[in-house]
Parts: sequence; structure tokens; C-alpha cells
Amino acid sequence: MENPKQTFALDIGTRTIVGIIWEERDNRAEIKHCIVKEHQERAMLDGQIHDITSVARVIREVKEELERKCGPLKRACVAAAGRTLKTEQAAAKMETGGRPIRKEDVIHLELMAVQKAEQQVAEKFKGASGKFFCVGYSVLYYYLDGEQIGNLVGQNGSEASVEIIATFLPKVVIDSLSSALNRAGLEMEAITLEPIAAIHVLIPPSMRRLNVALVDIGAGTSDIAVTDKGTIINYGMVPIAGDEITEAISDQFLIDFPVAEQVKIQLSAKDTVTVKDILGFELTLEKDEIIRAISPAIEQLADTIAREILRLNHQHSPKAVMLVGGGSLTPNLPELLAEKLQLPKNRVAIRQIDALENVIIPDERLRGPEFVTPIGIGISAKKNPLQYKTVFLNGQPVHLFEIKKLTVADALLASGLKISQLYGKPGLAKIIRFNGKAVAFPGKFGSPPKIFVNGKPASVDDEIREGAEITVEKGDDGEDAKITVEELMKEGKISLFVNDQEYSLFPSVEVNGKKADKRRELKDRDIVQCRYAKTIGEALAAIGLKDLLKEAAEFSVTVNNERKRLPKFSGKILKNGAEATPETPIQAGDRVTVTRRKNPTVEELASEFHWVLKQDMPVTFNGKPVLLSKRVTFVRRDGKLLDDKDRVKSGDVLTVERAEDSPFIFQDVFRFVDYSTGDKRGNYKILRNGKEGTFQDRLTPGDKLEIIWPDQ
Repeated sequence: MENPKQTFALDIGTRTIVGIIWEERDNRAEIKHCIVKEHQERAMLDGQIHDITSVARVIREVKEELERKCGPLKRACVAAAGRTLKTEQAAAKMETGGRPIRKEDVIHLELMAVQKAEQQVAEKFKGASGKFFCVGYSVLYYYLDGEQIGNLVGQNGSEASVEIIATFLPKVVIDSLSSALNRAGLEMEAITLEPIAAIHVLIPPSMRRLNVALVDIGAGTSDIAVTDKGTIINYGMVPIAGDEITEAISDQFLIDFPVAEQVKIQLSAKDTVTVKDILGFELTLEKDEIIRAISPAIEQLADTIAREILRLNHQHSPKAVMLVGGGSLTPNLPELLAEKLQLPKNRVAIRQIDALENVIIPDERLRGPEFVTPIGIGISAKKNPLQYKTVFLNGQPVHLFEIKKLTVADALLASGLKISQLYGKPGLAKIIRFNGKAVAFPGKFGSPPKIFVNGKPASVDDEIREGAEITVEKGDDGEDAKITVEELMKEGKISLFVNDQEYSLFPSVEVNGKKADKRRELKDRDIVQCRYAKTIGEALAAIGLKDLLKEAAEFSVTVNNERKRLPKFSGKILKNGAEATPETPIQAGDRVTVTRRKNPTVEELASEFHWVLKQDMPVTFNGKPVLLSKRVTFVRRDGKLLDDKDRVKSGDVLTVERAEDSPFIFQDVFRFVDYSTGDKRGNYKILRNGKEGTFQDRLTPGDKLEIIWPDQ
């Protein structure tokens, strides 16, 4: 009868199968028995069972030998090899329509990339029939409009994209493990992943907040798992491990592969190894000599593992690296890895059985790093197995491996629903032929899918449990593109400054050869022709300032039947400070200044034409200054005499007459002074500059004029 306290764990590797019996005692795992058997044939390749019959035969041998020590064994805990995980990098993009990007949009974008990675894996590994299970993914980079960005949420742009790295477990791996066990007379009690198994016993949850890489270096491959922020963030594998070192020893010293394997094993304990080469000659090899000979292979192994660690950790070195597996004993490997990852030497270390907490190992032969994973499988598969859970998506059952917290996103991926097809379709675009070029106007974007879990609204990152009922409704389709002539012209408007005020200048429009109303909605394939103002005159007319051109015209009058131009009173047009005309070409952003034409007075006009409008003469009369004045030039418009302050307009027809020259005489004074004889009687004297004169005397500027009465 099977002992209920015992747990039987199997590590089915590429070269060997390790069987371990352990019992739980006082919350500690005590290793009771361990059997190691090598495959007699190449029944395993890179951790995947290729010959179920041969593998089952070795499992049966391990089982039977253990049964002789501990009684019947009916069930076994196993692990899917980390090397069977398929890791793929993929990218996806989506148009955002310029609206702020939401968290749900980012998750859907990531899932689209994961599904693309799943397709790539399926195409690469067509021999692995059946479905792939996504066991985790990490974002490498986000991009917005082609530029790398740290976080897409809340950003505005035209196109968002993402690059991810995703890890998949082929369903065939689970099926082949189950078949091999059944042929050996065993049932699968529990299953885990080998990297998880090693991490479970070496890196407890309290340590997983640290960024640590665990590398299990076996015979054919090196499996890598990375922890950070309390969880396992990534898995990976490189197809290079201990066998490459064995082959290098075989090639360098011409010895058979099995012999070379023994030499490699002895390097960790002996300084000198004696072997026979394939020709029968006995060789005595020094440890340092062997290491020098195989250093290129060790260098390649370290370089390959380091590059994969960086890739899985987003191109950053982890805080520390733990090495397990038989290949971890490769000479100088920890030091080389530390150098390539730019870590201190004490941050890369081989972890042996003594590093396992709460594990009792009485057999000293089981203390090497090659036994960490087998023991981890026994403990992890029992205590933290991969749970196989079923949820329902739109009424259909979906089976999931609970490697981590399960979300709606995991169910969508496992169901095979195309994430990109859940979004509403974008509305139809319109192609408008605009001034000879095709311009596309996209329709509105569709809405994201509506998700319900157990009847309540949910999002893709909500956690789900066994039996959850998930309903996903396709998002609403977007509206077709709509654009009017006016909206199109907003795209084609230019700005112009007139007298320091900004104006929007729209072109005149024809649709399919006919003048179009600005409210007209354009149809797909419409031909729109726009004519933009090319000159200052056309631009001012287009913005309703045509009258400014009249103000800016030249000033001219007709004088005695001769047209006279007066630039001083003419208006001006300046473009960007330089003199221009209405025919001057115009461009967006130009600054146009229009100076208005002036209407001068007759006095201002006379100054320009050098007309003498009046003759003045200063004199004194009875001791007081008097200014004698008389008009000598007469300006008439339509026969009407104009005063000096009257305004003349451009285009006026003027008649200008010059009076004959005549001198001022004494009696002219009385037109400019108020003089009265009052009570005075008798004879008086007329004096000019103190000498007697007459009222007809000609005057000269500055004359002193007096009238003297006898009583004065």
C-alpha cells in the first residue's frame, strides 16, 4: 500500500531521470531516497520527450528501484522543463485618433502583441501540435508616434505601439509527460515548471521583491528565470550548457564524449586527471591546462547566458545571479558572468543543497547544485502545483494553468479570441482630391469591448476565479468620416496681419468644378479645387478690406487743366516694412500696413506747389504794429473761391489765378485798424517815417505811419 506521507518527485531531464522520495516532518522536507538513471537512447531532446516508450522505460526502472526501498508508488510529481518554454518577442500597434490613451487601451495593445507572439511561436514550432499556453509576458518598450516613451497612459498621439516578450508552454509537453508516466504505471499527482521549482526552494516569496536571476545549467540547455517586485517576471532558455563544455574537452584532447564528461566532472575535485584518448594513448592532464584549452567554450557559455539575462531583464543587470545545475560547476563561469553583467564577483554564486531552507538531506552525495532542481520539483510540485482551472467565456469553457494570478486577459488569450477584432471597427474614411493631391480623412474609431465578469462590468486586468462567467461584447463601430467644405478650409487657412490685426484667409473653393457653399458635406472621391489669394489686393478683397485699397491710392488734383500728383498726401502699402503695391505677392504670416490717403488744406497744397497765397507787410501806425495783407493767388473749385483752411480732395479740379503785383499805400492801413477822428477838427498831418506824406504814398516794410492833429 502506498505510504501517504511520502511524495515521489521525478526530474525527467535530457540525459538523466532523477527520482526522489521525501517526507514532511515538522514543516521540514526530509529527503529519504534518491535514484539517478541515464537514458540509454536519445529519447529526450532539449527537455522535450521524443520517445515516450524509452522515457517510460527509464521512469519504470527508477520507480521499481525506489519501490524496493519504500514500498509501492502510484503517483508522481513532475515538472515541465524550462527548456520547453517557448519565448518570443513581438510588437503590435494601434491608432489612437489623438485622444488620451487609457489603461484599457494599453492592456489591449499588449494582448494584441502577445497573440502575435503566439502566432509566431505556432509557426516556428509546427511540430509541436496543439495549443500553446501563455505563462507570462513582459513589456520591453512602449512607443508613441514612433518615439520610445516610458508610459502610454494619458498620452496624446496618432499611433501607439508596444514590444513585448512572452513565454509559452506547449500543450504537447503536458500530454507527453502524462503519457510517459502512465506507461510506467504512474499517475500525475502535480506539475510545476522547472524554473519555478528551483526558485521555490532557493528564492522564497519574501526575496522575490529583489531583482534576481536564477540560471539552471543542465546538459543541453540553460534555463533562466528572473524575479522582481515580488513575482517571477520572465523565463528564458539558451540552447547551450554543459554539453558544449564536454564537447570542447573531447575535441581538444581527442577523447570520447563519455570520457570527456567524466573529465569535466573531476575538474571540480582534482588537479590532475588521467585518461586514454581514442587512439589508446594515456594522457595525464593538468586542471589549468584543461581550463586554458576549453576557455573559448566557457567564454561563449558565459556570454550567451549573460545576453539572455539582459534581454529578459529589459537590458539591465539584475542585483544578483544564482547558478544551479551540474553545468554551474564549469570552471571560471561565475567570474565570467559577473564580468559580463558588470556585477561584483560575490553577486554571482553557485547555490548548492545547503542553501535550501527547511530541507533535511542525510545523504552527502546529494549536496551538489545538480540536485537543487530535482528537490525543488518534489517540494514545489506538491506545495505550489500548476492549478488547472476552468472559466467560461461567452458560454464556452476555457482551461487555464494558474502559474500566476489569473485575469480576464489570460482567459481572452487562452480562448483564441482575436483581441484586435473585439474593438469596434473604425468608420470608413473619405479620400478627397484636394488641389490635385489625395487627402485621407479617417472615420471615428470604434469603442473598446464591453467586458462583464459574473454579470458585473470588468476590465481586462481584473482577477478571475474558478468557474467565472465572462462575457465579452464587441465594441461599437465608429462613424464614417464626415467633412464639410468649411472644415476642409480650416485645414487650408492661412494667417495674415493687416495693420497689426490678425486675419484668417480662406481660399475660394470649387467642388467638382462648381463653386461650393461652405456648409456642403463632401463625398468620397470629390474633387476640391482651392484658389488662394496671390497678391495683397486679392488678400484684402478676400477678407473684406477692399476699401483699404482706395485709401491707399495716390493723391492727385487737376490745376488749370494739368494733372498734378502729390506723393506726400498719397496712401502707402507696406509688406513686412517694405513698400509694396496691390499686385505684390503675399504669403502666410506676412504683415501688411496700409497708410490712408490725406486731404490737404489749400494752404498745405500751396506749400507743395510753391504758391504765394497772400502778400504781407509789417508797419506801425501811431506806434502800434500792423500787418498789412492781401491775397495774390486765388484758388477756386467749381467756381467757388476756397479759403486757406478748406480741404482739397484727390481728383478735385482747381482753378488758380495770380493777381497782378500792386504796392501797399498808406490808405491800406485803414483796412486793418479801427481808426476814428472822434472830436478832432482842423488840419492834420500825414507822416511816414517822420516826414509829411499822402494817403497814396507807397509803403515799404517797417514804415512808421502817423496822423497828427494840431492839438497833439
